[in-house]
Amino acid sequence: MTTATLDAFLGSYAGSGDPLHVAVSSVVRQLSLTAFKVRNIINQGALGKAFANSHGSKNPDGDAQKDLDVLADDMFLEAMRQAPVALYGSEELEHPALLDPRAPLALAIDPLDGSSNIDTNVSIGTIFSILPVVGQPDSEPGATFFQKGERQLAAGFFIYGPQLALVLTLGSGTHVFVFSTRLGTFVQAYESIVITDRAHEFAINAANYRHWDEAVRLYVDDCLKGTEGPRERDFNMRWIASLVAEAYRVLVRSGVFLYPGDKRKGYGEGRIRLIYEANPIAFLIEQAGGGATDTVNRILDLTPKSMHQRVPLIFGSAREVARIGRYHTEPSNIGERAPLFSNRGLFRA
Repeated sequence: MTTATLDAFLGSYAGSGDPLHVAVSSVVRQLSLTAFKVRNIINQGALGKAFANSHGSKNPDGDAQKDLDVLADDMFLEAMRQAPVALYGSEELEHPALLDPRAPLALAIDPLDGSSNIDTNVSIGTIFSILPVVGQPDSEPGATFFQKGERQLAAGFFIYGPQLALVLTLGSGTHVFVFSTRLGTFVQAYESIVITDRAHEFAINAANYRHWDEAVRLYVDDCLKGTEGPRERDFNMRWIASLVAEAYRVLVRSGVFLYPGDKRKGYGEGRIRLIYEANPIAFLIEQAGGGATDTVNRILDLTPKSMHQRVPLIFGSAREVARIGRYHTEPSNIGERAPLFSNRGLFRA
């Protein structure tokens, strides 16, 4: 196992002298310092004043905010005032905040992903995306945030779990750093992590089965039939309801995650935020050799149309993600099913 620290890793990245590399390194350093402070607040649990209390307000998407959501957002926003960031776009803010119009970078952030799990002691996290500024940030912030995800310079997430970890890509592989209490810094634990093609786990909220499209139901049915079914192997099913925890598991153990759109009111276009969640997660997954789609289209090819746009999100082992796409676009060509729609699902009467 390598003992490279995050600071050394970023120093090597910035060593080329490229101004954007230097700027990105500065932003990641500020994010890591702030994440450590956020983790310390989270570790106070119910004893902390800002732990699971409702803030009494809602974010721009209508989700209830908790005090810790708002506190984390304030902390990261303040930290970015010390970094070369022109625009700060947050899931908790209706509009981007203008910080330094001369700076070259923009940050899109979900300050506290999985906050519905705060009071149940389940891993939560912070997801971020670093973009190059385009146009005039003071008069047209949308020009920067409405770039395709493939334009990201860096992306990552911090996970506040049994370990404080940072999953990071600077566009050349996906790397995992774990905070060392002995050294007082992040140390590289996984270098250029790789998601294997063969999946044995899938994660989806099965409680919504009756609301899914037929293609999603049939994919899950086939997995659940195990060795006796068309997949001819057993699958484990997982669901944590924390995007960072799901992504971390897929990166470490492979598998696939599904949060499709469904027939419930407000869920037709999916529920994962494209700019703050889907794009950075997709960048990390692709840099680890996996795939990420909205069930059919590559996430990083999508052009955002609004700051808080939502999308379906499928990510994980590349072959499995591609297979899920075929269930939607060419079901008759799924070799194990002849025809695909001839069998009734396990969950149906």
